Amino acid sequence: MIAKIQGKLIYKAVSVVIIDNHGIGYEILIPLSTYYELPEVGADVGLLIYTCFRQDAIQLVGFYTEKEKHLFKLMISIAGIGPRLAVNVLSGINSDELINAIAKNDLKRLLKVPGLGKKMAERVIMELRDKISEGKPKGQESDIEDRRELIDKGLIEEDAVSALINLGYKNQAAKDAIEKVMSEHRENKSLDVILKEALKRLAI
Repeated sequence: MIAKIQGKLIYKAVSVVIIDNHGIGYEILIPLSTYYELPEVGADVGLLIYTCFRQDAIQLVGFYTEKEKHLFKLMISIAGIGPRLAVNVLSGINSDELINAIAKNDLKRLLKVPGLGKKMAERVIMELRDKISEGKPKGQESDIEDRRELIDKGLIEEDAVSALINLGYKNQAAKDAIEKVMSEHRENKSLDVILKEALKRLAI
């Protein structure tokens, strides 16, 4: 699985880049937020990668931040949202705005995103609200900070599950163990601590 591609930027457009890595050119779909962070053509660049497998092709999607990648993965977990629509959503609204709109049930804001109709916008809110929001009414600034913290927790959980799978545990067993640890210890914990506690559970 490709996690990151580092190399020379040989082409860039609003929605796609080509990065040369040891003579191989990788065409990568990107959201607008990532495009804004790109250097000039000819410079070195590194992008986080999510690989989408389809029957007829493999699509690489690139991101400048872990948060963007995590939100993308949440978006494509929704039935009816493919990689291109998910990228369009991330291009039409920045990460913090998206998190806030979902948490606040702000359908009006989501409907301003090109390609996102009413039914799909409602589905996004319904399916992702609990994954990124505790639903506590707070001011906008603390709201955004809370959402950032929740995204960070999601990334730690994702990394922990991946680490257990790499150690040979089955996907579902790894997910169950990490979810139990995360639910019982709501205070911030490092990846190492979470893994140690999950491994203790799996050894029982």
